[in-house]
Amino acid sequence: MAFVCSICHEVPEHPVLSTVSNHVFEKRLIEKFIAENGVDPVTGESLSEDQLVDIKVSPVVKPRPPTATSIPAILKLLQDEWDACMLHSFTLRQQLQTARQELSHALYQHDAACRVIARLTKEVTAAREALATLKPQAAPGIVPAQIAALPAGAAQGVAMHEPMEAAETGPAAMTEDIIQQLQEKANLLTAERKRRGKKVPDELMPPDDIRSFHTQSSHPGLHSASVPGILSMDLQASDTSKVLTGGADKSVVVFNKDTEQVTAVMKGHTKKVTNVIYHPTEEIVFSSSPDTTIRIWFVGTASCQQVIRAHNAPVTGLSLHATGDYLLSCSEDQYWAFSDIASGRVLTKVTDDSIGHALTCAQFHPDGLIFGTGTGGSVIKIWDLKEGTNVANFPGHSGPITALSFSENGYYLATAADDAVVKLWDLRKLKNFKNITLDDRYEVKSLCFDQSGTYLAVGGTDLRVYLCKQWQELKVFNDHTDMTTGVRFGQHTTFMSSVSMDRSLKFYGL
Repeated sequence: MAFVCSICHEVPEHPVLSTVSNHVFEKRLIEKFIAENGVDPVTGESLSEDQLVDIKVSPVVKPRPPTATSIPAILKLLQDEWDACMLHSFTLRQQLQTARQELSHALYQHDAACRVIARLTKEVTAAREALATLKPQAAPGIVPAQIAALPAGAAQGVAMHEPMEAAETGPAAMTEDIIQQLQEKANLLTAERKRRGKKVPDELMPPDDIRSFHTQSSHPGLHSASVPGILSMDLQASDTSKVLTGGADKSVVVFNKDTEQVTAVMKGHTKKVTNVIYHPTEEIVFSSSPDTTIRIWFVGTASCQQVIRAHNAPVTGLSLHATGDYLLSCSEDQYWAFSDIASGRVLTKVTDDSIGHALTCAQFHPDGLIFGTGTGGSVIKIWDLKEGTNVANFPGHSGPITALSFSENGYYLATAADDAVVKLWDLRKLKNFKNITLDDRYEVKSLCFDQSGTYLAVGGTDLRVYLCKQWQELKVFNDHTDMTTGVRFGQHTTFMSSVSMDRSLKFYGL
């Protein structure tokens, strides 16, 4: 016996009996009806699901519909199903094509937006540089005092507002008065060093604090973005908040660390500026370039006061004598020159038949009576300034010498070349006593001892700080995105600064 649902009039799969009307219903249908109306569909009386009684019957096999009782009818059903599948597949392909077009358009818009952002960023950077250039170079009230502090020749140049050039009549002689001045300064510095002894200044940062140094600030807008790269830097010894940089954009820039402002932009070189020096006590700076010139600038007016033409090839090294009155320079022409700042005259110009290579860098010993030059032939040469003679040679590197630095203790000389090794030399014994081997293909561009001779900074592929005597690596900085080209310590190593080919000036401290 088969029951028939009173709602759908078909044989129910799950028949239930209503105790109100005694009719049989399909369970899912009557439950939906009760949920919506709450009454029996036949009598209209109140009915709940609790009043339904399940009826247990044998499973019922539904008969096939009349349309599926023959082979042609079944084939027709299959054909209809196939057609429906094909239509659905065609619709999906259309939707996929539309989605691809929309994605392509979105990617094109994203690429265009990135290009616009990059162009606007470049324009903003250029505008900032122009703004920094247009800022007042110095307060008018202090310019006369600074001019008065200059040597006579430099002060005359300020008055004329144009650079002075010494007449090219050949090197002037180094007089006995000059030699006596150099000797007296050396005696004074030596006596001061002996008086200080080996005691480390109380204000000096301890090694543990150096290990904790981190980047305090970064300034990428000092030089032009169109010709990126800062190639050299220096700090004023009496006020290490004043930073001097030389760039690939042919300009010399003075930056104040405390105010974070560019205070002077000096232009005059016709090629990139590879070496810069800040006078330790005066507002005078020096720069050299592959354009074969050395320029002396007055920061107060951002003007060039002297042009020294001591060489016939690119100037590769520059160092200021301890007296603050004389400059040492070296060049690819294989000569080193000793020049008077006040007159712009070259006092001594020397080469050596044994050099045979370009001079790549130069620096005075702290006492000022000897100095070192690096050569393209991997040799460091030590010279006697008064006699103008080569007194010692330090071979051992491979490749051109890229940097050298004398320690303030007067005994140590650090040198580097294209061999990824920093060599330490003892000037008393004239021998190499320590090698710091760096990573393979590491390039060293700058070496610098701090003012006490306690720390050594190595700048190049990255920036590293070593503790002298133990020669222990204290810290490695990887903040620059390109080669580090210059590094200096602040007063009592309270901070460090570095410049890079990524066009940024960075400060590190606690």
